[in-house]
Amino acid sequence: MHTISKSGLRCALLATVSVATLFASSAAQAQSAAPLASAQAGAQAAASTGDGAAKDAGQKVSDDTMREIIVTAQFRSQKLQDTPLAITAVDSALLEARNQTDISQIAAQAPNVQMTQMGGAFGASMAVYIRGIGQYDFNPAYEPGVGMYVDDVYYASLTGSIMDLLDLERVEVLRGPQGTLTGRNSIGGAIKMFSMPPEAEDSGSFEAAYGARNRIDLRGSMNFALTDNLFARVAGVYKRQDGYVDQIDYGCANPDNALGITAKPSTPSNCVMDKLGEKGYAGVRGALRFNPNDKLDWTVIGDYSYEKHTNAANVLTIDDTSKTDGINFICGKRCTYADFYVPAGGDASQSYSMPNETMFTGWGVSSNLKYDFTDTLKLQSITAYRAWHTTFGTDDDFTPDPNIVGGGYNDIKFHFFSQELRLSGSVGTVADWTVGGYYSDQKTVYFTRQDIRYIDYAYCGGLGVCNLQFTGNDPVNADTKALFGTVMLHPTSDLNVTAGIRYTKEHKDYTFVRKAFDGGTLNDAFGVGLLDGSTANYDGSRVDWRISADYHFTPDFMGYATVSTGFKGGGVVARPFTRLQAVNGAFDPETLTAYEMGFKTDFFHHMLRVNVAAFYNDYKNIQLPISDCSVLDEVEPGTDTNTCAAVTNAGDGHMYGAELEVSANPVDGLDFDASLSYINGAWDNIADVVGGSIKVGDPITTPNWRWSMGVQYRADLGNSGSLTPRLDLNGLSKQSQGRLTLTSPLDYIPAYMLANARLTWKNANEDLAISFEVQNLFDKYYLLPLRFTAVYGAAGTGYSTVGRPREWAVSINKKF
Repeated sequence: MHTISKSGLRCALLATVSVATLFASSAAQAQSAAPLASAQAGAQAAASTGDGAAKDAGQKVSDDTMREIIVTAQFRSQKLQDTPLAITAVDSALLEARNQTDISQIAAQAPNVQMTQMGGAFGASMAVYIRGIGQYDFNPAYEPGVGMYVDDVYYASLTGSIMDLLDLERVEVLRGPQGTLTGRNSIGGAIKMFSMPPEAEDSGSFEAAYGARNRIDLRGSMNFALTDNLFARVAGVYKRQDGYVDQIDYGCANPDNALGITAKPSTPSNCVMDKLGEKGYAGVRGALRFNPNDKLDWTVIGDYSYEKHTNAANVLTIDDTSKTDGINFICGKRCTYADFYVPAGGDASQSYSMPNETMFTGWGVSSNLKYDFTDTLKLQSITAYRAWHTTFGTDDDFTPDPNIVGGGYNDIKFHFFSQELRLSGSVGTVADWTVGGYYSDQKTVYFTRQDIRYIDYAYCGGLGVCNLQFTGNDPVNADTKALFGTVMLHPTSDLNVTAGIRYTKEHKDYTFVRKAFDGGTLNDAFGVGLLDGSTANYDGSRVDWRISADYHFTPDFMGYATVSTGFKGGGVVARPFTRLQAVNGAFDPETLTAYEMGFKTDFFHHMLRVNVAAFYNDYKNIQLPISDCSVLDEVEPGTDTNTCAAVTNAGDGHMYGAELEVSANPVDGLDFDASLSYINGAWDNIADVVGGSIKVGDPITTPNWRWSMGVQYRADLGNSGSLTPRLDLNGLSKQSQGRLTLTSPLDYIPAYMLANARLTWKNANEDLAISFEVQNLFDKYYLLPLRFTAVYGAAGTGYSTVGRPREWAVSINKKF
């Protein structure tokens, strides 16, 4: 038998990593892709079973080579490499190394994951997609497609999902439907964040950063041992940064314009009224943990967050001058003429301004109680209440043209209660099982003031331009009940078979309130006034299931195969224009059956990790926007009954793809991680009511490719500490923005790559660190997907969100 020295192993590993790097780079040049690999993990760990979220979850259990992360995706603590799911797990050390401080940045290391901070007409919300499945519309009539969880508590809305990664222990990104594990609305996958638990020691940390555009970040946490069995932890964050898109006063910058728009009195001499894309965030979290013995572990968490900043960094990217008085209102790459100003007209007796900023306040409290009856029978109870309030204004046409008025003011209040019970146990070494139940009750009150004066259709009765001006104050109720169970069988020491089932029953009702601006009866040419007092209802149920088998061919090589289902909840039409569109507008859940195979493996004594997954999704009853509402208004198909902004089950399709994650520690101090993902698919059928905005033959999801790579090297300086440079690259191939009209070709955002660099010095005790970082190192100009073109047909305009330019920052971190 030949033997290989450790140095020989490291040489072989370096060659392997070089090949992997070349492969990722070549694939990126061929197309591109985004976000980064999983966290470093490796070494050996003893994973406890059956505790629903065990005490050692997330802890790294060895300092040898790569760190192992313990995850709880299957209701029990397991090593990441032993879990037969496609999971990207990121621990606090990697979050710190990359200086990732909000949830949208997590996409930078998870294959086939896209998180886009919304803006403009969508407020403080996040569009989250995994493997091409998600949701972008914040309206409470619709449901998310990716489940978001903090400390096992479900966040039921897209609004408020732009969360700071405050004092986190780890993040688990589960790809593929999680219908039996996390339930409804995890059809694409789930993102689970776990905060640092209070521990039996006194400790703390504080970090301060200053950077480009007056960036100020303050973060800190403290842990206290109040008694021998009562521990507390508190953490806080404050972020502030100027915006990077100039909001320019059109009259000031163009004093002799044809529309006669004059400068506003308060505009400064440089004509810049404000800057869009600001940061303004503050949050605090406190936790108490009672752990009197080995049986009881009870943690209560409370949190509060506050946001106030200008709207997202949107710029006008489309302007059909035939509809905008012959004037091109496109200002430039990082400026806009949008003024959020509404002149008098229609029911608006006086002119007024919409706010160009977003405000959000949210708070919540949760209880996580674990009790071990015996070593093999454990109970977990998760109780939570959350509430938030947000306001934001919109300028739908995104121009200062007083003849094209479209905008709204939105004020939304949200309340959510949830209760989950899990009972877990084991039958010797033969099986582990979990059964449980879940209940949630949700209420939203959505106040809006809509002022739309650009519509010019035949059904205006020959009046030319129709004014659609109304206020709404809509209560929306939703509740969910579920029962679930999972069993893991162990026929041999190397083979595991998992089966799960979940039954879900859901209800939603949406009452439409439509009044005139003065609070009186709304008389309009559209029929919107007849909506007042109408209620739309949806009721449905669903059974999801999962079967999985995994086999350990060696202690360091595990293969698995899974078939699973998931669904995104049904709902009602959020923006009806007639009473019949509302009462007939209920739609069913969209459903997914996923087939997945993969393997997880470690090489060279845990110096190299390679995880691969391949999947096929059968996607049914897809909820799509339609252009023909005759099916809801109960008239002949194709009849022009009114404006249509409905959603219904209108398509089927399929998707397939593959994902590669690599992490390596080839020599002491050198860490490498990378990911590469591919996804493709096709629409199998599209209902005629969609009207051509989506066609068979269009890509069902883009971008096809995402890739990432990160490398860092810790240079030991002896008594002077250490110096660690780090470079992260990520990119993606072109991605579709849809089409402007039914006859237009698809538009695409070109492929791009982003680079981030960071240099960190730590002292010898590693309790003091000073870092210098540059984000978007090469100052790449790029647009985020999901542009707003809802008013293009009437106003001829559309706007997009600009990615952040190059930014620098210096930070100091002290641990004690």
